[in-house]
Amino acid sequence: MSDEEWERFLRDAEAGTAGAPVEPSARDREAEGRLRAGPARPEGWRTYTPPERPRRRTGRYAAGLVAAVALLAVALFPQRLLGWFGDGGADAPPLAAETARPSEAPGDETALRGTLAEPFRGSPAARWADGAAGITVPDAKATGWMDAAQVARALRQSRDFLVAAGLDTAVLRGERPTEAIALLNPHQRDVQDYLRTALSGAPTPDTDPLLLFSRFRPEQARLVGDVVRTRGRLTYREGKRGAVEVTADVTFVYPVTPAAGDGADAEVIRTIVRRQIVMNWDDPEKVITKPGTMSLVSYALDLTNGGCDEPTGYFVPPFGAAADDRSTDPSHRVDPYDRTEPLDPGDGTTEPVNGCATATRS
Repeated sequence: MSDEEWERFLRDAEAGTAGAPVEPSARDREAEGRLRAGPARPEGWRTYTPPERPRRRTGRYAAGLVAAVALLAVALFPQRLLGWFGDGGADAPPLAAETARPSEAPGDETALRGTLAEPFRGSPAARWADGAAGITVPDAKATGWMDAAQVARALRQSRDFLVAAGLDTAVLRGERPTEAIALLNPHQRDVQDYLRTALSGAPTPDTDPLLLFSRFRPEQARLVGDVVRTRGRLTYREGKRGAVEVTADVTFVYPVTPAAGDGADAEVIRTIVRRQIVMNWDDPEKVITKPGTMSLVSYALDLTNGGCDEPTGYFVPPFGAAADDRSTDPSHRVDPYDRTEPLDPGDGTTEPVNGCATATRS
């Protein structure tokens, strides 16, 4: 409204002129508000609207607590929990890499034989990595005469030796381990003498090529598929005369079937080999060596389902009746998947004195 109209309104209201606007009372304002809101809706006798409360996050915190407890349990008792989740088949989740010596053996699996479709079924190896991926290589730091880059190269070549000696398909078929031999110091006379005798076709217990290399007779056994499961690690320290001493402790699981076998029901046996090899990467100013090669310090072998008679230079899986005719020592029982204790290098092998040991599982 204009200023003139506003002033006239104030004068009329003050003078009490008829028709002048009057300010509504509180009761009038309340009644007017109810009329504008419309008729009230009657409340049902069973209805109840609770007051709003802050939303709580108890469920989320509880779930987080359960997850934290589960992760702690897996970290502290990984092997014990392993047996809770099925039979170790093709769908079993993979294990984390081994970075330290385990405190206990893998948990018990459902006793199942391997098949051509699932050669690692019923075995802890069902959750192990394939080939070289199962061999953990630590971070490299300057050690002895080597800087960090040289140590990294030595560790990489140490794993290359394990791959060439235990995973190369040609070597597994019985061929000469040329690539592995190329990584051995040609000036280490005792090792070169061992190689000549071991690969000559007339091995002895002390010169058995199986002490370093994995080999099968093609006419007796063949691998199931092209996957070998492994689990283990490399460690290193400063050795004698400033050398970088690398220790490999790796278990290889080879699923094999008779060479002449065929059909879906063919027998599958797992040959399990644990190797512990100590290698020196020597300072060429202190030890006669060839660049890019290493010297062997010791090597030990633990073998299951690979034969325990006179050495032939090849693993001999006990197929069929041979599995029942083995001469075993019931007092010497071993778990081939137990990696809690180091192998005793001794004279290069850890076979029991009286025939084969009895494996608790395979």
